[in-house]
Amino acid sequence: MAVLVAACGLPIEPVESGLVVPTRFVSAAMPAAAAAPDAAWWREFQAPELDRLMAASMAGNFDLAAAIARIRQADEVLRITGAELLPFVGASGSVARARGTSAAPGTPANAGRRYGGAVQASYQIDFWGGLRAQEQAARDDVRAAEFAMGTVVLTTQAAVATTLFDLYGAQELLAIQQDNLRLAERTLGILRQRLAAGTATGLDVAQQENVVAQQRAQIPPVQQSVEANTFALATLAGVTPPEVTVAAERLARIRVPDIAPGLPADLLQRRPDVRLAEANLAAASADVTAARAALFPNITLTAEGGLQSIALQTFLRPGATVYSIAASLTQTLFDGGALRSQLALTRARREELLANYRRAILVALQDVETSLSALASARELARLQAIRAAAAERAYAIAETQFRVGTIDLLTVLNTQASLFSARLAVAQAQASRLRAAAELFAALGGGWTVESARAGSTTR
Repeated sequence: MAVLVAACGLPIEPVESGLVVPTRFVSAAMPAAAAAPDAAWWREFQAPELDRLMAASMAGNFDLAAAIARIRQADEVLRITGAELLPFVGASGSVARARGTSAAPGTPANAGRRYGGAVQASYQIDFWGGLRAQEQAARDDVRAAEFAMGTVVLTTQAAVATTLFDLYGAQELLAIQQDNLRLAERTLGILRQRLAAGTATGLDVAQQENVVAQQRAQIPPVQQSVEANTFALATLAGVTPPEVTVAAERLARIRVPDIAPGLPADLLQRRPDVRLAEANLAAASADVTAARAALFPNITLTAEGGLQSIALQTFLRPGATVYSIAASLTQTLFDGGALRSQLALTRARREELLANYRRAILVALQDVETSLSALASARELARLQAIRAAAAERAYAIAETQFRVGTIDLLTVLNTQASLFSARLAVAQAQASRLRAAAELFAALGGGWTVESARAGSTTR
């Protein structure tokens, strides 16, 4: 019978995207296989604060806690669905007292007790494979929950890294801006001395006072950015804002690792969002099969056996034995088209998820290409801005010296000063962008997340 049932089961449509995956990334130097990023990819930046904050976020982030709970829910749904493939066995016991009515007036009616006990069993033969399809759908839902957690893990890790780099960038911008203010105030002091000596005008002093005011006004927004990024790190770690402090770190001291993207085909196996879309599509395919099986008859076997007696002393005797065995076949004759509409609904749902799967593949490829291009551009921009800043530093040093001895006018000083201020800020912004681009590339490549790590996380919380 098992062989017959398996042979009659309706097939589940395989999961295929129908897309042709490229053999190499456009922005990669050359096509080559590469190992998946390390599970702790952020350690390659060699930033102790990043290691500390990442560990705190992996332990305390509430999005991860919710994702772990969803995995457990999916596990239990799978157990519930799998139980439908097994026989149901129940037991019951009863004792009842009954009294009838007497046909003759004045004559007491008959009264007595009845004792009973029975075991019932029923089993639905999965002749068309509908129950197995439902179990497979639940199994695919478990995989989807695992990959959904992987997506949350990767998103959280990327958010911690990029937010910390934004914080470092804001801290460095704040330090640069404060130093720019000191330079502007120093020049203002020189002009005030000259005004007192009669070698400068009130207009010269007023112009520099405007520069000082501009530099001072740029400090509060940068300070607010420092605080906002610190508060964001607290939320990612699952703690309140006062519980997070981050020591300042120079951006130039943080290592920017070399990252090999590998092959596009390998990427699709690493990206949890792609695997999530694939698992959702697989579950939808199984739902289509279950909906098709619902159009066919249901075959159910039932059996009941037990003991029944009007006297307790005869309850266990052979004569008290009762049993029944039955087989039933149920076929819907008219339901207003509900079952066929359900089938059409599941097919339309599968078409939607197939489109989502294809889009997830394209988005994954786009993310890597964009991140590769962004990292290369950020590296070059950081190099060029460093050259620009060094030139601006030299120009301002010369201009300040010449201004002190009176060989150049104030306008030249103001121009070199503005160029220096701008170049310093641009260097910090370029360095922060380079670090962000590297972290985003790690995330685009799928990080080092695995199903095993998700399962380990679900058992440790």
